[in-house]
Amino acid sequence: MNHASKPHRMHQFHALSNHVVTVGVSKSLLVFLEIIPPEKKESRSVDAIRNSSEIMADYDLILKHWGPVEADYSAHGNLVLTRLFHEYPDTQKLFPKFAGIAKGDMAGNAALSAHGATVLKKLGELLKARGNHGAILKPLANSHATKHKIPINNFRLISEVIGKVMGEKAGLDAAGQQALRSVMAAIIADIEADYKELGFAG
Repeated sequence: MNHASKPHRMHQFHALSNHVVTVGVSKSLLVFLEIIPPEKKESRSVDAIRNSSEIMADYDLILKHWGPVEADYSAHGNLVLTRLFHEYPDTQKLFPKFAGIAKGDMAGNAALSAHGATVLKKLGELLKARGNHGAILKPLANSHATKHKIPINNFRLISEVIGKVMGEKAGLDAAGQQALRSVMAAIIADIEADYKELGFAG
């Protein structure tokens, strides 16, 4: 019986490997099979460390400006919700108890201030958790999916508004607002994953 030489068999293996890559087999499998060289695995680990460092820096930057918000959650909460409802009028309909409040009456509305404070306090908890927020986020996602029926995009809209308010009232500059977007994108992605588990399209 004739056997293919070792170099020839290795050539066939690498040819097959290249074909597997083109048809979309996951990179994790290819790493396991050592088709991706070790240096590639190492570079991905370095990237992960760098990305983690950047994320922590984002949290640090936001929390550096969180003090003024924390000092008066009610005032800042009212500003956030009032601005949200002014800039995105459809979002007001998602809050039945606020749906009938005229735009001119929002600034002095105690209930609006109280709810805004609740929103910002929860955000403060999430920020201080620095990514380790599963226990905080799970019940929030559950209530917003099953009870309040809040679309996922609403979290993106209010995040932008919070960034603007913090820019005006807490000194959060452009870099800080970008940091907030990055952090909130990660948080919102986790909420969306919870929504999908609950069967809520959002």
